[in-house]
Amino acid sequence: MALSEQMARKLNDQVTAEFYSAYYYLGMAVAFNAMGLKVFSERFFEQYDEEIAHGMKLLRYLLDHKAPAELQEIRRPPQDWQSAEQIIQAAREHETYVTGLINALVAQAEQDRDDETHSFLQWYVDEQVEEEESMEELLDLVKSAGPAGLAAAEQQLAAMMSKDE
Repeated sequence: MALSEQMARKLNDQVTAEFYSAYYYLGMAVAFNAMGLKVFSERFFEQYDEEIAHGMKLLRYLLDHKAPAELQEIRRPPQDWQSAEQIIQAAREHETYVTGLINALVAQAEQDRDDETHSFLQWYVDEQVEEEESMEELLDLVKSAGPAGLAAAEQQLAAMMSKDE
């Protein structure tokens, strides 16, 4: 089934959103590194890799369906992070925003009666549940540690990351 014009446009926009997310998390990884929080930095480098993979999966879907693939401009992410909590709060809010974008894609697939794309997008729906939960967990960790307890929070995060491998 060919993708509708609206779906192709929205998928292209989502490719850009995923690559922006990667860039956004890359900036956060760099900020954590500058704060001396190497484990948090590594966690966000991993998040960068995930977002690139998400964007590539969407791009390949467009190409597989012979839809136009349009590489759009990716804006510069924020650079002026003041604290670990501020970074993770922003990441949590960003994931909520991305969930809204994915839900809009699902709604478009339903409107188009495009069951194939709807099925494809279910992976992203499930992924966003995990992404939001993960950022919420990180936010809780940083809030409970407070600024003075970030070294201990790093140890907890390292344990969480090794468990996930």
